[in-house]
Amino acid sequence: MKTATIPPIRVAPEFRTEVEGVLAPGESLSVFVESAIRESVARRKNQAEFVRRGIAAIEETQRVGNGIPTEVVIAKLEAKLLAARQVKAQHAQ
Repeated sequence: MKTATIPPIRVAPEFRTEVEGVLAPGESLSVFVESAIRESVARRKNQAEFVRRGIAAIEETQRVGNGIPTEVVIAKLEAKLLAARQVKAQHAQ
């Protein structure tokens, strides 16, 4: 397979110095940049998949109609928050 190149980018000299300062021993700037790009691509793919699954779950819940009403969820969260605040207040005394 023939390799391709990533377009070069211009950065301020101070930033390049900063990047070079965090390189691992023996690591080249090219390897660092490729690694950063790979990690960013993986993170974006994971994020897109997470959103896709979330949307599918929302649509399934709406289709089936077995969701928990917002008011019930908020009320339970508020009750937990109140209980936590009461415990904190008791420990502060």
